[in-house]
Amino acid sequence: MRHRKSHRKLNRTPSHRRALLMNLAAALIEHERIRTTEAKAKALRPFVEKLITKAKRTHVRSSSDADGIAAGVHQRRLVARTIRDRGLIRKLFDELGPRYAERPGGYTRIIKLGRRLGDNAPEAFIELVRD
Repeated sequence: MRHRKSHRKLNRTPSHRRALLMNLAAALIEHERIRTTEAKAKALRPFVEKLITKAKRTHVRSSSDADGIAAGVHQRRLVARTIRDRGLIRKLFDELGPRYAERPGGYTRIIKLGRRLGDNAPEAFIELVRD
């Protein structure tokens, strides 16, 4: 039984799955819309939304006090464990965090596309919501 099993395995080892999600997350942050399989898109959604929430937290806090600055550095370091590109971290915290500051979650959208020609896999777009 799969009761209370929260993540999708995607037929990969844990390290391979984490690397896949890290790469997909980086691509989504960079391009703001990627085409992938439905299963990968559904696995990627909570992964990316947690990163955006961390970026949003630093924007919501006042950066005038020392605690706000320290919390911002801490959040950036937590995200840097996942996203290894400094430019993407900068985009996440400087553009996407302020964009979703007032939004209480739901930063991504999955649009189903149909089946892929080669292997009949269900495909989907996953994109960041423009608001």
